[in-house]
Amino acid sequence: MTIQPIFKSLAVAAVGFTLASGAASAPAKAETVAIVGATLFDATGAAPRTADVLIQDGRIAAIGAGLTVPAGAVTIDGRGKALTPGFFDVHTHWTPNGAPYQTPAIATAYVQAGVTTVNDFHQPPESYEPRRRWLSQLASPHVNLTARMSTPGGHGADWGDTTTTKWVNTPDGARHEVRRLVPYEPDLIKAFADGWRYGLSADNTSMDVGTLSALVDEAHKNDLKVVTHTVTVARGKVAARAGVDIIVHSLQDGPVDQEVIDLMKASGTAYAPTLAVYEPVKPGQTPPDDLNNPRFVQSNAKFQYALRNVKALHDAGVLVALGTDAGMPGTPHGVATLHEMELLVQAGFTPVEALMVATANSARAMGVLDDRGTIEVGKRADLVLIDGAPWTHISDVRKTERVFIDGRQVVGPGVALPAANSQMTMAPAPAQALIDDFEGAPGRTATGALRVQDTDGGMDRSVLISLVAPEADGDNALRLAARMSVKEDPHTGVILPLSRGSVQPVDARAFKGLAFGLRGDGGLYRVMIRTVGGWWQTEVEAGPEWASFTVPFSDLRPAPGWRRAETPWTASDLLEVQFGGGRDAGETLWLEVDDVRFY
Repeated sequence: MTIQPIFKSLAVAAVGFTLASGAASAPAKAETVAIVGATLFDATGAAPRTADVLIQDGRIAAIGAGLTVPAGAVTIDGRGKALTPGFFDVHTHWTPNGAPYQTPAIATAYVQAGVTTVNDFHQPPESYEPRRRWLSQLASPHVNLTARMSTPGGHGADWGDTTTTKWVNTPDGARHEVRRLVPYEPDLIKAFADGWRYGLSADNTSMDVGTLSALVDEAHKNDLKVVTHTVTVARGKVAARAGVDIIVHSLQDGPVDQEVIDLMKASGTAYAPTLAVYEPVKPGQTPPDDLNNPRFVQSNAKFQYALRNVKALHDAGVLVALGTDAGMPGTPHGVATLHEMELLVQAGFTPVEALMVATANSARAMGVLDDRGTIEVGKRADLVLIDGAPWTHISDVRKTERVFIDGRQVVGPGVALPAANSQMTMAPAPAQALIDDFEGAPGRTATGALRVQDTDGGMDRSVLISLVAPEADGDNALRLAARMSVKEDPHTGVILPLSRGSVQPVDARAFKGLAFGLRGDGGLYRVMIRTVGGWWQTEVEAGPEWASFTVPFSDLRPAPGWRRAETPWTASDLLEVQFGGGRDAGETLWLEVDDVRFY
């Protein structure tokens, strides 16, 4: 079968598994596996039934009662167990602020929960190639890397730079940015089309139907699906009119009406409500002492709309998929996906319907139902063996016994995760002395990484212009000019990644510190180095004449609020160097930097 183009990167997922010490006949190395006597929930609409499943070359080769098991195959006794397709989560953020927060730990959390396909909405396109290399070393779900687009001042653009989130507000601009994304080979595009801030702060900007329609049309021409951050009923209508593939949040400012239902059905727009992120009191949390607190009352009211709306859309025939927004506060990776099924049951779905949402429905919404999402001959063997009957008791999905991805067992007896799953960073590369002299490829450092602008977040952001320009001696330097936003501690700067996408750290223990040339408006500037554990910084003062600086690593101090306390400085896990600073609200800043290197 042909895999849909949207999943062209999935072949990198998680096949390098190792055996537990002393394990005999471990499925992790078997090319042929027979799961016998399990009760199949195949997600085709058929009732659960007892059958054997034969897996060969990563695919389901045969299904039936009393199958003949080929010689040399690994046989797994599934009697008394449930066998389901692997679960999907079409809305996750692999963010350093989530739980867990490192890529290997996130991957582990998903495979241990039986989640075999996810969409990640957090990473900039520059990171795709190194992230795919990293994921190929891990036991991991299939991870779809998602390009992000928003409006200037919109959600997703209120903290991300334009290398992370593309900013568009016209049809021509949307088409142009989609075409610029294509060479990075994203697996899909997320449009932050709704600027409502849940009534908790001033609304961001929103994407008009013309811009969103052009974005969707151009994406579809390039075999890319489009999902949207959409959280209001009115904007749900805009998303459906534009033909988006999935709305990946709840419409929660009021009840859905017949118009939005009709529009979503006509356009084939699916709906992933991410109930887990909106639950007012999440698992493990304590309810507020004052249940009449206005914020809690509002949160609960929105959640009730979310519950009722997903049921109403489902009952009306809109395709419902599973997403969680995992990585956001209180929404941990892996277990949140399982909890989302429980919340769907709370919303009025039957356990069977919730399982369908997590498997076949999500595969259909993502356009890969011909490849996975059901247990059928020829399909990818992404499977979960469960010690329970989740079609009767949905919480049995938490009783994972074995997980298979591409036919290889990644969780369960006789199998250990690869060593890479316990190594929380990619293996570092040796640091090169020259970081950037601004003489190379346009926009890129001497290491080949794309330079990144950094400014404070929010709708009112500091405005920064940075460019490489010639100096009087004929050499180039990097020029920055900025106007500070009106907020507390406005700041801006330029980041020089030490590897493409700031994914693979570099080991700079062969060097003593950082050297560079600098001149500016006479104020203080921050010089920062980001490590795997966070940011370290110092300050220098520079006037209008060029001056040479050396900053020993020993002079760096933790940047307040930007470093994990348990992570010391080692110089072995460096990711980025940044130059910038702040001035008073509304004031301007300028500086020039050149010849940045380790010494």
